[in-house]
Amino acid sequence: MQQSGPHLDPSALIPNVATLLERNATAFGDRLVYAEKHDGVYQGISWNTLLADVRAIAHNLRAHYGFLPGDKLVIFSPNRSEMLRMELAVMASGGIAVPIFAFFHKETAELLIQHSDARFLAVAGELQLERLDPELPLDHVFSFDAVDKGKWSNLVQFSDLLAAPLSGPDALFTDADPDALCLNMYTSGTMGTPKCVQLSHRNILSQQAALAQLWDLGPEDRFLSYLPWHHSFGGIFELFTALRTGATLHLESGYGKDPQEIMANWKLVRPTVFFSVPKVYQALVDLTRHDAEAERLFFHAGLKFIFTAAAALPQKLSEEFERRGVPVIEGWGLTETSPCCTLTDPAVKRAPGVVGKPLPGITLRLADDGEVLVKGPNVMCSYYKNDEANMGLFDADGFFHTGDVGELLPDGLKLITRKDRIFKLSNGEKVIPSDLEKLIEFKCHYISFAMVVGSGQEYPIALLFPNKKQLEHPDYRLSPMEGCFCPRSLDELGKCLHGCLHDANCGIGQKFAKIKAAMIIDGELSLANNTLTPSMKVAPRNVVEVYRAHLENLYGANHPLDEEVYIIKLDDITTAGRKIA
Repeated sequence: MQQSGPHLDPSALIPNVATLLERNATAFGDRLVYAEKHDGVYQGISWNTLLADVRAIAHNLRAHYGFLPGDKLVIFSPNRSEMLRMELAVMASGGIAVPIFAFFHKETAELLIQHSDARFLAVAGELQLERLDPELPLDHVFSFDAVDKGKWSNLVQFSDLLAAPLSGPDALFTDADPDALCLNMYTSGTMGTPKCVQLSHRNILSQQAALAQLWDLGPEDRFLSYLPWHHSFGGIFELFTALRTGATLHLESGYGKDPQEIMANWKLVRPTVFFSVPKVYQALVDLTRHDAEAERLFFHAGLKFIFTAAAALPQKLSEEFERRGVPVIEGWGLTETSPCCTLTDPAVKRAPGVVGKPLPGITLRLADDGEVLVKGPNVMCSYYKNDEANMGLFDADGFFHTGDVGELLPDGLKLITRKDRIFKLSNGEKVIPSDLEKLIEFKCHYISFAMVVGSGQEYPIALLFPNKKQLEHPDYRLSPMEGCFCPRSLDELGKCLHGCLHDANCGIGQKFAKIKAAMIIDGELSLANNTLTPSMKVAPRNVVEVYRAHLENLYGANHPLDEEVYIIKLDDITTAGRKIA
């Protein structure tokens, strides 16, 4: 069974990044393409300035520092104007940009830099330089901030690259082959070591040609953006949507971490579209419930739609936007697919788990085991230096194995789980943990994350991580289930969850897939302990490793624990209770 999107209009396909920049500089000239907040005011650069800077950087990289077509430059920095100009210059001049998470620690950053085989590196400043060995095999290191060279004999100030070229041929490749590589992007690593995805101009820009057939966005639109550019959702989907349409991208000064700061920037920008993940939407909607001005600002009349990805938007949030008349669009895809493959139709009522129909030019197919396969101009060629991962990556018809399991319904693709999250119990029965995890999170919005495990065991169990802000500030209007008394502590949540977990279990058809025990942990998944990826996705393998003692305790061990937990035994409710480490 397969589903195909509409025909992709070839006339809408821009062949390469250099052509995109030249076309838009001609069309939009002095209009702002990008803006950052300085002294409380957003200030930006125009399309003409962007193109001139990109042209200067590309020329100077080649003329003075030996950067050649096919060379790679790693960018180790948070989103900022210098990063945007550097990345576009590399991509538009025949090179390959390799953005990585700005706050990786030394071991991971150096691992990826060396794996990439990059000869060049750009960093934000001192913080990144302090995490790297000056003896790394790099020809030149460019710093966006003005810093002392110190031990870095090959350090160059980014400002040196902005000198206008006096003579010589244009360094931008407007005739670049659409299939030439221009971006290497490392995956989030939710199930292990990040893989290096190799993407071409066609991969990235074919997606924008498809979106142009579906969305009505243009130079009058305003983006308020915090999604990191080292990740495909922000660095490909959102960024190139803004660039392709001529909209202005405003950098959110708090990088999405503080809902109060997002709202302050929202007031200044009044975005017409917003791309985010459910966790941030939840924080913003929570803020509007306690602040009448924030409510008026957030749900303003000019907001065309919000876009959500990375995880499903909780039903309650979806209903809130629907009630306000703000369309919600959800998408699905992977870094390997540049990234978006499907979109929901905002005119159709959203169904849980359904992530929409294929974009123009894209075809989905289901393998015999339910794995979703994809074919289209957005699909990468291969992983870099990873023979094991590349083996069997495409089927005989050229369809890419995504690793996601799903169903193809009349309304589009319904996601079920990641293929590598399905586990077998000791009796050989297969369990799809995401079925129960979704039920638990739907039953109780006081749970931020639920993780069901049990590979090789007699029965599944669950680790539950509470929403601490909700516990501290319970809101009786938010209770999704009749009878929920809005717990205010771990104890109250534990007692309250008995019934919800029982009901969630009842929603699972197979008896063997029901959990027999759960543990509420007074802690949070985070980047610091690698249980969340830089794109804020749960990293299941790392969660198992970090909380191995907790899991073993649920199966009968008695390890000492560092934090307070609450254990719920669903097969013997009287044994449940609070446990202090």
